[in-house]
Formats: sequence, structure tokens, C-alpha cells
Amino acid sequence: MMPKVLVYGYTEQLYSSRKIAKALGENICFMWLSGMQRPDHNSLNRFRNSRMQQTVKNVFGQVLLMLIEQGYVRMEDYYVDGTKIESVAGRYTYVWAKNAERYKKGLLDKIAALIEQIEEDNDKAEKEVGQQTPIAESPIEDSEALKETIVRLNEELQDQLGQNKQLKKKLDKLKEEHLPKLMKYEEQQDILDGRSSYSKTDPDATFMRTKDDHLGNGQLKPCYNLQLGTEDQFIINYTVHQTPSDMAAFIDHMDDTLQLLETIEVDSPKRIGADAGYGSEENYEYLEDKNIEAYLKYSGFYAEEKRKRKNDPFHHTNLHYNEEHDYYVCPMGQHLTYVRSTTQKRKSGYEYTVRYYQAQRCEGCPLRGQCHKSKDNRVLKTNPKSLLYRQQAKQRLNSLRGIRMRSKRPIDTEPVFGHIKQDRNFRRFFLTGLQGVSIETGLLAIAHNIKKWWVNRLLVWSIVPIPPANNAKCAQNPEICTQLAHFCTQKAA
Repeated sequence: MMPKVLVYGYTEQLYSSRKIAKALGENICFMWLSGMQRPDHNSLNRFRNSRMQQTVKNVFGQVLLMLIEQGYVRMEDYYVDGTKIESVAGRYTYVWAKNAERYKKGLLDKIAALIEQIEEDNDKAEKEVGQQTPIAESPIEDSEALKETIVRLNEELQDQLGQNKQLKKKLDKLKEEHLPKLMKYEEQQDILDGRSSYSKTDPDATFMRTKDDHLGNGQLKPCYNLQLGTEDQFIINYTVHQTPSDMAAFIDHMDDTLQLLETIEVDSPKRIGADAGYGSEENYEYLEDKNIEAYLKYSGFYAEEKRKRKNDPFHHTNLHYNEEHDYYVCPMGQHLTYVRSTTQKRKSGYEYTVRYYQAQRCEGCPLRGQCHKSKDNRVLKTNPKSLLYRQQAKQRLNSLRGIRMRSKRPIDTEPVFGHIKQDRNFRRFFLTGLQGVSIETGLLAIAHNIKKWWVNRLLVWSIVPIPPANNAKCAQNPEICTQLAHFCTQKAA
């Protein structure tokens, strides 16, 4: 009963547990679904936050399987896109990673200076007896090291603390002021875990720049990156991410999608289409390993088609490359020869190789100002593997199928976001945390698919004439009549 009530609430734009609880006593549709049961808003919210965590993805998979069996989804073309949805957290409760690092570094400098002062005071006190005790064996780098240092100082300076009030004051400052601050900055860095920011009232939310800012000045807001995969405007899968980059979220989204399809025993999609925010060497390689055709646009795809780029002889994509001897040729005929290679790593851990090519005599060249702005000879950086994937992607995107997928992508995924944000007025999550946001997204996706499925059925019923039940031929052959109606329904869909 509870999942039915929650899903129906999301189809009717009732996202608050209090509004759903109110509808259970006023709306006859809710009364029928609940069997006249009236759970209060606390029960609804607890169920949504805890029990739905294990069931929402399963329910979504069963709805998707129903759509596939009825022919509404064919699992051939899969379109991916992302959008930012604001968290329920406060808009001015930000914690920035750079600030946490800067404040921690400044505090460690203060701690080091204070320990040095304590050491000097200790040296002066022990100078009379000709004894010197080392205070800090190594620089303080974390709170655990500071705790050990404070314990050691208390043991070594126990005789002097009762007589020297200044020394005791400095030790108390280390323990009561600097140690809690250092622990706070370390806790902030643990919560950040590589992110650039988080919100104090919703630590899982990351501050991202959105298109629809409430002040109209491009302000950052605590958000989650919602990734959706669609086909014919039905949601095939959804994932929620803490990174604002669509490119970095693609592989995690696809892993979750393939796992979902395997659970409901459905084959993976044949083709993937996405905009230029997803085209990277790592994503191309991933889809190649999964035997899925990649129709992902890469950055600069449309710029390469423009006349200005094609007629620019100095651009690195237009330089002639001699594959046999491994060098590039500039417009003046000079060779850019191979110099060295480096292995670089992205935040995701993916490693790629960059090759460097350098010209030999750029000094005095009449075209130098048009070629490059470096004071030395021109250096060209290339990624051969990425260039190969880009060439393959360009051939696919410019094929007849690629042109069709490029034209269909914006009218497949973008209307779903418009329906959720504008038509259904869902612009901000009601639950906090990555778990709560994922549950809400699942309820939204289920409600979207059920509502669209019902609208399509209404359209089919209005288009396909169903034979009346009292027809003599239908009475003689009811099975054939039912199969014919089902066939016409699938064709119309």
C-alpha cells in the first residue's frame, strides 16, 4: 500500500509527506489505493527514507520490464544526458576544499610556532641544570601527532607547569583551541573526499553552477547531478552523482544501467547517444569493451565542421602527419619531431599517454605570429589513442544512423528534464543525503514512466478501433480478436 500511495503522490505532484497524508483523507483516488488506511506523515516519511531504499530500484526495474514486454521500449538506442537539481540544503552553508586546506596549513604553522616557543622556554628552564629535553621530534601534520605531542609535553614539563603560568597557558592553548580546530578541518576534508565543496546541512551535496539561478547572477548552489538514460522519452535508468561533470559520471551510470538490465534479464542497448559533454577517451574505451556502438560527440566536434577551422592551416588537426617517420609538418615545411612521452592520470584514475613534438627553427619564421605565441619553438601535444577514438566517433556521427541519432537525442532526453522540472514543478529535492535523493529520483522515474505509459495507451485507444464485445465474429473467435487488438496497439505505439 505504501509504495502505491507514494508513487501515485509523485504522479500527482505531491512530493511532501504531509500533503500525501492529507490527500489520504480527502482524495477518493488515494482512499481507494490505500484501502481507506490513513498513515500519518511520519510513517510515510520513515517508509520513504528507509524501506524504499531496498525496493525503489526493484519496482522501477519491474515497470521497465512491463514497458519492454508491451513494446513501448525496444532497447536499441539509449540516450544519456544530465541535469543539476538543487538540494534541500541551505544555499549559503558552503564549505570549500581550498579554504579547508588553507586554514589547516595556517593552523599547522601556528602550532609549529607555539611548540617552538614552548621548546625555547623549556631550554631556558633546563639550562641552569645543564640538561636539554627535545620537545618535538618531527613536524606536526595531523591531529593524532598533535595529541601525542601534547601528552609528551605534559609528562616532560610536569614539574614546571605549576611554577610557570605562561608555559601552562601555551599548553592549554594547544589542547583546547588548536587541537579542536585541527580535528574540524580534518573532518571537513574527510567529508569532501576529493570534492571541491559540500553543504553543512547536507554534506553529500556539492555546490554546482546551474542555469536557473534564483538571483540571476550565476551563483553556486548545493546540487546533485542527475543522469538519465532514455528511449522514446521513457526513462531506462537513473543515477545520482556528486560530481558536476557529466563525463566523469558516465561510466558509473552505465555500470548501474547494465546491472539493472541484467537483473531483469534484458539485453544491453545496441547504441549510446550523448552530447559533447561525454566524449572522452575513457568513455569510448569503456563502450568498446562492452561491445556498444558509441555515438558520443566530443568537444570541438561542431567546431571542426566550420569553415574557419577547416581553412586554418596552423591548427594541429590540419597539420600533415608522417606516420612512417613519426613527425608533423608545419605550413612552412618544418618538421615537428618526436621529443618525449608522459603518462598522466585523471581524477578517476584513468591513465593516458601524451606525446610531445617540437619544431627546430621557429626563429625568424614569417608565419610565427600566426602559428603560435610561444617564445621558444612550437611544441605540439597529442594523444594518439584519443585521436583514433575521435576519428571513429566522427565517422559514426556523420553516417546516416549517426545523423539520425544526433537529431533525435535533443528531443528524447531534454523533454524528460523539461517535464520533470517545468511541468511537474520538481526543481528541488525534499530529502537529504545521496541515499534520500536516489529514492526520490526513483519515485520520480517510476511516476514519469507510468504516466507516459498511460497517456500512450489512451492515444492508442482513441486511434485503434476495438471491436465491440457483442460482435458475432468476435464472439466466435475471442482469442483472435484479442490478439488483433494487441497487435494494433503495439503498431500504433
